Amino acid sequence: MTKFIRRLQKIGSTILVSLPKEWVDENNLDKTSQVELETGHDSISISLNKESRRTKELVISYPLPKEENIVADITGAYLLGYDVFKIVSKSSIPGEDREKIRNSMRRLVGMEIIEEDASHIDMQFLLDATTLDPQKILKRMSSIALGMYDDASKGLILEDKSNLETLSKRDVEVNRQYFLLVRLIRSALVDKKLANIFNLENIDVLDYRVAANLLENAGDSIVELSNFIYNSSLSEEHSKKIFDIVKDFGIFAEKSIDAFTKPDRLLAIEAISLHKKYEENLSRLRTTLGNKKQIPIEFLDLVYMYEKIAQSWADVADLVKPIYNK
Repeated sequence: MTKFIRRLQKIGSTILVSLPKEWVDENNLDKTSQVELETGHDSISISLNKESRRTKELVISYPLPKEENIVADITGAYLLGYDVFKIVSKSSIPGEDREKIRNSMRRLVGMEIIEEDASHIDMQFLLDATTLDPQKILKRMSSIALGMYDDASKGLILEDKSNLETLSKRDVEVNRQYFLLVRLIRSALVDKKLANIFNLENIDVLDYRVAANLLENAGDSIVELSNFIYNSSLSEEHSKKIFDIVKDFGIFAEKSIDAFTKPDRLLAIEAISLHKKYEENLSRLRTTLGNKKQIPIEFLDLVYMYEKIAQSWADVADLVKPIYNK
């Protein structure tokens, strides 16, 4: 975000201020264009009105240089807020690359192929960002991940562990919501009007970026946990001891997300307290079995994985601003 200093001018009874030429040129504005003004107690913001907003378009020339990757380019453009991607080629695009492009679309919420022939593919983001809600997206990420966590943990006590093999597919949806949320919050950083619609200050936007990353990593860790449990030879007794501690994890995790999205510092303190109790219970179990010299390496690895996952939600709660007495 670039800052400019302008001196107010008075013509007749009207106070005027000039707009930066760079901003006017970048947005193709002229003397007939309309802008929106939004005032605060000690601030004023100027943005394009909906009719004046340009569609961000990116043309990708095919074939790409050897060091480039078409899927990475599409994902990067999506995260940068581009609305239209056009892949153009002087010759036919091979079927293998077309399938890669289609698969990349499935990973990105709101993206659709709108036109296609042998030598070009046009894609467009079809959602209106102003109708989306970062809070709901973050909660959805957490909800999906917690469902995965519950099913992975049940694998500790159930004989049929086949459900554990499907969790990686559910993690794909966590990733899709993550990409969408990152796109929104990056757009909000450069579009004050969008940030106002989301009711987010710059620091809040950055916190959402951190929280989204924590939950995305948690989803990956839960897939790792499910694979570990699926292949584990841990005794039924040891598995049951761990399950009895971790089964109520969702209560703490949901409080963490609620505290962050409201935001509510007192609720965050409650969530942090529950996390501390959760860690103490796992530590006590580790110490008890260690004293009896009955602690297999698999057990230690499993406890560590649960601690790592829990830390993700604890870190989200830590993002909630403290209350300072004035």
